[in-house]
Amino acid sequence: MKVDLANAPIKFVKGIGPSAAEKLERLHIETVADMLGYFPFRYENNESVDLSQAAHDTRVNVIGEIVTPAMVAYFGPKRNRLTFKLKVDHLVVQITFFNQAYLKSKLNVGEQIRVSGKWDRARQAISASKYFLVSGSETESDEKKLEPVYHMTEGLKQSQFQKWLKTTWEAYHEQIPELLPESLRQHYQLIDSHDAYEAIHYPTDPGVLLQARRRYTYEELLLFQLKMQLMRQRDKEQSGGISIQYDVQELRRYIASLPFELTGAQKRVVNEICGDMRSVTHMNRLLQGDVGSGKTVVASIAMFSAINAGFQAALMVPTEILAEQHFAELTRLLTPFNISVALLTGSTKKKDRVQLHEQLANGSLDVLIGTHALIQEDVVYHRLGLVVTDEQHRFGVNQRRAFREKGEQPDVLFMTATPIPRTLAITAFGEMDVSVINELPAGRKPIVTQWFKHEQMPDVLAFTRNEIASGRQIYMVAPLIEESENMDLQNAFDLHQQMQQYFGDKIPIGLMHGRLKSAEKEAVMQAFEAGDIKMLVTTTVIEVGVNVPNASTMIIYDAERFGLSQLHQLRGRVGRGGYQSYCYLVADPKTDNGKERMQIMCESNDGFVISQRDLELRGAGDFFGNKQSGIPQFKVADLVEDYRVLEVARDDAMAIVKEKRFKTKEYQALAAAVEHQLAVEAGQLD
Repeated sequence: MKVDLANAPIKFVKGIGPSAAEKLERLHIETVADMLGYFPFRYENNESVDLSQAAHDTRVNVIGEIVTPAMVAYFGPKRNRLTFKLKVDHLVVQITFFNQAYLKSKLNVGEQIRVSGKWDRARQAISASKYFLVSGSETESDEKKLEPVYHMTEGLKQSQFQKWLKTTWEAYHEQIPELLPESLRQHYQLIDSHDAYEAIHYPTDPGVLLQARRRYTYEELLLFQLKMQLMRQRDKEQSGGISIQYDVQELRRYIASLPFELTGAQKRVVNEICGDMRSVTHMNRLLQGDVGSGKTVVASIAMFSAINAGFQAALMVPTEILAEQHFAELTRLLTPFNISVALLTGSTKKKDRVQLHEQLANGSLDVLIGTHALIQEDVVYHRLGLVVTDEQHRFGVNQRRAFREKGEQPDVLFMTATPIPRTLAITAFGEMDVSVINELPAGRKPIVTQWFKHEQMPDVLAFTRNEIASGRQIYMVAPLIEESENMDLQNAFDLHQQMQQYFGDKIPIGLMHGRLKSAEKEAVMQAFEAGDIKMLVTTTVIEVGVNVPNASTMIIYDAERFGLSQLHQLRGRVGRGGYQSYCYLVADPKTDNGKERMQIMCESNDGFVISQRDLELRGAGDFFGNKQSGIPQFKVADLVEDYRVLEVARDDAMAIVKEKRFKTKEYQALAAAVEHQLAVEAGQLD
């Protein structure tokens, strides 16, 4: 009888009772489809090797005859070592199992066994992890060359899971549905779904496994891109979108008032954004720009347009320091045009907060800038037309949605100074239009970046003294606030004291970190901006948004503790004036990865190049450091390795949606799968 595998409970499979079903549920396996779709995370190659050619300290598989009885030595509670000799071809090697004394009664002289473990070439010994008896008729050609390994949960062993999987496979494998239309499978020469599932779970050779992986990589990425394209299409088509009809001449007058001419890239993205705002369709746009590329000015133009058309605008940022920086900048730009700008953060006094709420609700306040305080329930807007979120990946999905819902379908502009590799932009923000500022303002000089070992710190400080004597200011970043017993890293408190001792009273040195109260942070930043503080010792609290054009040098202590994108963000705090600027990385990395990061920083100032290298080093899952960033978790596809497949899948998805192929019979199964995913994410299904 044919069943719906997606809704057939796993507990109805023969041999899987309530206890087993409970364990499987911890792996998010509740249905037959879940079980068959629970793929291995790696494979062990069980092909036998020639020990005379095997490299030292590598995993090996051998077949041999037991030639000595197994002996057990005990050296503590539940600690023991079992050893015996195994004849493999012309060699006799020692086999050792740790804490598996029970094997003694199972291993008999004269038996043929297959052993897997780590090869010690010098001692002619294998530290074994597992063994299998070899029947008299079995030969090396009968070996299971590739053995799948699955992520398990407490109380569940690989052998038990694979037994249940085999039962499920034998009962239901003929009913595995096919999602991909035949035309796509033929075009890309992809194997069918049934054969791909079989190759994933029971691979006969690496070639078949590669074909299965190729098929499911494309299927996963196509499904995701179809979902993104449908979301994008429906967002644009939904009713209730607003058309912000600003006065073009007034907007030109505002742009002409700016203290500098826009770069070509800024002009391009302004046209893209303003075109969206005048359109009746809903704007959902991501603005990418490297540090110092002028995103805030572009945002101010969009805000001016909204306010000129009779709407309000709001800007949400992740930190109070960044909110204060934006408030100061936008006040300077917008208030000459009789536009009111206010700041709302968690530190805003109750009396001021109440007044802001009233002004916002009655429409007398034009622009509100702040942290997540902007999306609290008691914050009511009069006519919100434009929502801007800076460093948007630092906010959760629900926070971003709550911000949008403060108005009646306001236009949405997301901004990020973290350049996002093309593959992640396609996945995390595939439902958005993307604008990129890939040009720095005229006159900006490339920042000189150098890597120093800790023992070379006196050289760095000597140069720092010269920069301060020339009238410039210095940032010095430490990875910790105070001393940690567990980590031998320079902390901000100690570094501040060391700098005071080195420079004496002649150079005022400030200290900034996240535990300071908002008023204290503001006082320190104002003193630094005014030039009263010449050197600011700080944690990464100044990573984003801080703008002091006179600061020419960034010293990052224990730089190996930071990721590439974070190092690039910190470097972006300097080089904002007309002075030659420098970034000194003080680090003694112990790993090749750490050394490579230092070299990459010294070689490139291009944030997009650095972000791509960061993605390659860290992987997609850790790029943003935020589980709510929107990066999907794929079972097979890898966004770094499979970026070409991703782009093909994106192009195919765009064509399928545009050409309305979902309405054809051939695409019926694929359409149903995508609609199911959309319904699940919308909360309409479990």
